[in-house]
Amino acid sequence: MTDQPGVLMLIGGVFILFGIGLYLWDRRESLAYRNQLMHRPDMREFLTNWPPHWWLKALRLGGMISLAIGIVLLGLGLIFHFTG
Repeated sequence: MTDQPGVLMLIGGVFILFGIGLYLWDRRESLAYRNQLMHRPDMREFLTNWPPHWWLKALRLGGMISLAIGIVLLGLGLIFHFTG
């Protein structure tokens, strides 16, 4: 029974690292996409942000969800560790 809080904290840490990785990946992809648009002769898409590119926002949202799950699991593991 003493291993269960450690497992929760480990899984929470993995989710936190995964969320940070997704957020950084989103940032790199967004910057690469913007730099690619800046060098095109037609700047309409860069200036108006139309059409929207949802895949860029999906990585950021997935990272935020993963961070939230990781923080909750890490918190639960710490609570169970200190109270159990």
